[in-house]
Amino acid sequence: MAAASHLLSLFFLLLLPASNAIYCDEDDCYDLLGYHLISLLLPSIWLVPCPAQQSMCRRLKQDANASDIKKAYYKLSLKYHPDKNPDPESRKLFVKIANAYEILKDESTREQYDYAIEHPEEVFYNTAQYYRAYYGHKTDPRAVLIGLLLIVSAFQYINQLTRYNQAMESVKQTPAYKNRLKALEFERTGGIASKKKGHKQVDKKVEEELSNEVELQIHGVEKPSVWRLYGVQFILLPYSIGKALTRKICWFWRYRVKKLPYTWEDACCLTRISLQMPVNTWKNIDESKKEDLVRRHLWEKSNMERYAAEMRKESKRRR
Repeated sequence: MAAASHLLSLFFLLLLPASNAIYCDEDDCYDLLGYHLISLLLPSIWLVPCPAQQSMCRRLKQDANASDIKKAYYKLSLKYHPDKNPDPESRKLFVKIANAYEILKDESTREQYDYAIEHPEEVFYNTAQYYRAYYGHKTDPRAVLIGLLLIVSAFQYINQLTRYNQAMESVKQTPAYKNRLKALEFERTGGIASKKKGHKQVDKKVEEELSNEVELQIHGVEKPSVWRLYGVQFILLPYSIGKALTRKICWFWRYRVKKLPYTWEDACCLTRISLQMPVNTWKNIDESKKEDLVRRHLWEKSNMERYAAEMRKESKRRR
């Protein structure tokens, strides 16, 4: 395992360029800004590496100050700028010179480049530093946030849809679901049983139609909704906060200051919260059962304790 990991690391190191090569390709940024003396002496030679002409090349020192770097770039731009020199080779060289100047004129990128020269073995770190410096500030944080929300929301929706479909398929295999379908078919046909072949099973087409009418109560699994996605909720966050604050203020004014009785909707909400019941489960309860629960005022602690004791006794009696 260790040998395989070592070989894999070596493979990636061979694929990646040298740490300093990602800045000025295969050239040295300091050398590129030191070519001006060669070009002044030998106008026909466009690009001669400094080591080959040591006596004629003044390599820009690594500890050169910002003024020296600016002067070197200014002299080179006077000779190799496309507006000054129409030669195609001059244009290519000026692009390299301009790139080297952009790297060396900025203190942070220059420090990163110097570090890459001194530590060429730290390929991954130097590469990460390069891309963060050159592309990090060019990326709009808002675009990154929107893209991240879209990706997270897509995965969230796919996950919810998969879980819901799996739960649906599981419930459809239960006897309770099949009996409910048969009851709906019996009700629709007016009590006339099917005489067709395979009458013991519900017809596939009828099953698809009836399954749309059946409201399944699957605990912990809800049908995916666009409105519950993180991205949509983030966009609607100001509206949601404003709505919640308005509701809190109205609630306080109506029931704390004016001491008005609870409306049916608010009483149902308080009852559902007291029972720790999901919204979908509360919607599927019979109206008579809802009225009984609301009438008990379960949001009051003493009433809730009394109701819980009654449920425990009822559960023991059924056993």
